[in-house]
Amino acid sequence: MISKTPRRADTVSSARPATSDTAHRPFMPLLMVLFVGSGCAALIYEIVWFQLLSLNVGSSAISLGIVLGTFMAGMCAGSLLLPRFIPKSQHPLRVYAMLEAGIAVMGLLVLFAVPVAGGLYTRIGGPGIGGLLLRGIVCAICLLPPTLLMGATLPAIARWVESSPRGVSWLGFFYGGNIAGAVVGCILAGYYLLRVYDMFTATLVAVVFNLVVAGVGFILAKRTSYEPSTAAAPNAVAIARARGRWPVYLTIALSGMTALGAEVVWTRLLSLLLGATTYTFSLILATVLAGLGIGSTAGSMYARNGHNPRIVLGLCQLGLTACLAWAGYSLSEALPYWPINPAISTSPWLTLQIDLVRCVWTVLPAAILWGASFPLALAGVTVAGEDTGRMVGRVYAANTVGAIFGAMLTSLIFVAKYGTQNTQRFFIVIAAISA
Repeated sequence: MISKTPRRADTVSSARPATSDTAHRPFMPLLMVLFVGSGCAALIYEIVWFQLLSLNVGSSAISLGIVLGTFMAGMCAGSLLLPRFIPKSQHPLRVYAMLEAGIAVMGLLVLFAVPVAGGLYTRIGGPGIGGLLLRGIVCAICLLPPTLLMGATLPAIARWVESSPRGVSWLGFFYGGNIAGAVVGCILAGYYLLRVYDMFTATLVAVVFNLVVAGVGFILAKRTSYEPSTAAAPNAVAIARARGRWPVYLTIALSGMTALGAEVVWTRLLSLLLGATTYTFSLILATVLAGLGIGSTAGSMYARNGHNPRIVLGLCQLGLTACLAWAGYSLSEALPYWPINPAISTSPWLTLQIDLVRCVWTVLPAAILWGASFPLALAGVTVAGEDTGRMVGRVYAANTVGAIFGAMLTSLIFVAKYGTQNTQRFFIVIAAISA
């Protein structure tokens, strides 16, 4: 009965005639293309920043966990703060364009700020907890401003869609497009830009992507009129809140925890097989993102017309228990004994194909289910008439908070104290609880 709440809310009369979502909010496919460009730029930045921090702060499993945690913390804060500080009356496309322009400016500033911060860390930092804390502060100072803006982009554009299951499904497509762009950016930065050019050139490419997206956003804002949704469904909202959304928020938070925690473990283990290089990190990240994009698209298509999104969300989490077990088995009992020796290959492209197959074999199944969970969670909390920016911000923040805990706890505590095998077992249990 809980899943019927959004459909009851859709039946409440509003000031607008019943038309399609694209009639109310045009240019949806073009906006998805813009999110592809935005995601491409974001991952170029992330890989460049990881390289910058590795050179200026230090590279280790602890550093990776802090970088991931700080990056996700900025995304979480941005998703929560935008609906609070930007009124609903502002044109969503104009706000989105301004955020993209701001990301471009911050991306350039980080390129020059990190070496300065690295020099400060070298002069002041030391061993032990004090040095570790200072390292985290350096990462936060460098990465929080641009990641705040990145996290605010999805809640900003969420106000352009109708607060209905069909409307909210577009957010899943935007999320999937963003991830598809992230895959392209990950491969472009890791295998071409940083290999052929340098970090400055790679950053400029990302800046160009952001500026193009911002320019198109400003043009669309000028060509379209915007009126905040006036649909009101107080009874439906009250019923939905009485029944509670906390199970959905908790589920998507635990999903984020298993996703980032498992990624840290898989990066550590696959680096032993593939080599601890930037290419390996880019390949693993691209495989995870590809799975998220595939799953997000599938979840959005189901949420558009499907029933009981909360039930399907639970089934995805249940499937994750099997996928995490499969990854653990593959990493310890299968991949090390494959009768393949990439060292004898005379072509780097053949080695890349072999490494890609091993990454896909291990990572892709779980990544697809993680990707499908996000649009299903959005559909599970949707109520007509509610501010979609706030709704998306809450779900996104819950997922991101779980991801922060997963990255930090795994890199700082679980792997060091319990080992990778028991850490993977722990995440299988967490996925079962989430289901």
